[in-house]
Amino acid sequence: MKRTVLDKLRIWQKNEDRKPLILRGARQVGKTWIMKEFGKACYSNFVYYNFDEEDDLKSIFETNKNPNRIIELLSLLSGQKIEPDKTLIILDEIQECPQALNSLKYFNEKAKDYHIISAGSLLGTLMAQPKSFPVGQVNIINVYPMTFDEFLMALDENLFTYYKSVQKGLQIERIFHDHLLEFYNYYLIIGGMPECVSSWLKYKDPAKIEQTQRELITIYENDFAKHSGKVNSGRILMVFRSIVSQLAKENEKFIYGCIRTGARAREYEEAIEWLVSAGMLNRLYNVTKPEHPLPAFDMPNHFKLFLFDTGLLKFMAGISNEAVLLKSDYQFKGALTENFVLQQLKDLFEIEPRFYSDGVNGEIDFIIQKGVNIIPVEVKSSESSEAKSLKRYIEKRQPSYAIRYTKMGYMKNGAITNIPLYLVRKTADLI
Repeated sequence: MKRTVLDKLRIWQKNEDRKPLILRGARQVGKTWIMKEFGKACYSNFVYYNFDEEDDLKSIFETNKNPNRIIELLSLLSGQKIEPDKTLIILDEIQECPQALNSLKYFNEKAKDYHIISAGSLLGTLMAQPKSFPVGQVNIINVYPMTFDEFLMALDENLFTYYKSVQKGLQIERIFHDHLLEFYNYYLIIGGMPECVSSWLKYKDPAKIEQTQRELITIYENDFAKHSGKVNSGRILMVFRSIVSQLAKENEKFIYGCIRTGARAREYEEAIEWLVSAGMLNRLYNVTKPEHPLPAFDMPNHFKLFLFDTGLLKFMAGISNEAVLLKSDYQFKGALTENFVLQQLKDLFEIEPRFYSDGVNGEIDFIIQKGVNIIPVEVKSSESSEAKSLKRYIEKRQPSYAIRYTKMGYMKNGAITNIPLYLVRKTADLI
C-alpha cells in the first residue's frame, strides 16, 4: 500500500531548515509502517527504537542530554553506525518517554545533521502540556487513516489511474462512475484503517473486517484508561460511546444530555478535548458568519463531533453491509456520508472546514475556506439534487463557488458544482 504522507516526508528530508520530525495520529493509522518505509526508500539505512517494547531504552535519555552521547549509545544498542544525513533514526511510541521527547530540542539546537523521526499515539494530548513537549523545536505532520484515493490505489490500480486523470470540466463516463461508486460503498464498510484495508486485500472476507474493527475499538477504549492522565477516563469513554447517538439525531449538534441525563459541559469538556487531541474525534465548529477568516467566527459551544474513521463509525452504528451495498435508506445514512466527507476534507485545505446554521434559513453542511473564498457545501447520500438550504444561501450571499456532493456525476448545475462523493479529495482541482 502507498501513503501520500511519504511525499511530505521526502520534502522534510530535503529541507535545510529541517527539525526533528513528529508524526502525530491515532493508534493503528500506520505511523510505524510509514516511518520504516521512508527509511528503506530514502536513506542508506535506518535504526528503529520502540519505547513501549524496550523499557531499558528510556535510561539512555533519562541520564543524557548531549545529542552526541545519545547517538553513541543508540549506535551501540543497535549495532549499526549512525551517520549524519545518511541514517534515519526512528523513535516509536515516544510518548512513553518524556525525556526522549524533550531531547528532540537538543538535537534541533546542537545536532541538526542527524535525521530523527518519531511517532506516538497520544502526542496531541501532550501538546497541551508545554513542559512535556518541545514546542517550536520540532516539525509535526499529522497522519490520518487512509483516504479514499489511497484506498482506491491499494485496491485497483487501473481505476486509480482513471481517477487521477479526472480534470475540471471533464465528463466521467458512466462505466467508470459506477465502478467508482462501488468502491465508495466499499470504503464506507471497510474504512481507511490500514489493517482493515490490508485484510480486505488478502482475504476479501467481511467477517474478518468486522472482527478487526471490533478489536480496534477495544484497543482504543483500553487506551482511555491507560493514557488519560488527569482527565477522567470514564468520561472519555462515555463521550466516545455517545458519538453514534449524537450523529443519529436530526440535528447533529453535540448535546451533553445525550451522554447521560443531566450532563453538563464543564464535566465533559476535558474529555472531548482529550479525544480531539488524540485524533479520535474530528470537531466541526458552527460559525456565526460564513466569512473570511472562518476561525474568527467559531462558536466554541456549538459544534459537531465525528469519528476519525468512517468504517469504524459504520461498525459502531451497527449498520449492515447490505444496507450500504443495496442502496437502501436507513436512519444513519446521512451522518455516515457526512463523516466520510469530513474525513476526506481533513487535510485538504489549510483551514479546517466548519458548518453554518443561523436557525432560520436551514443548515449548510460544510463551509470551506480556499484562499479568501468561502465555499458552501451540501452533502447528499443519494443521487438527489435537492439543495434548498444551499440555494437560499447562494441567493443571499452570491458565493464564487458552491458545491454539492452526491452520487450523481460530475457536472455544473447553475451556480452549483456537483461533485461525486468519490471525488471529494479532488475538490480543489474541480471547482
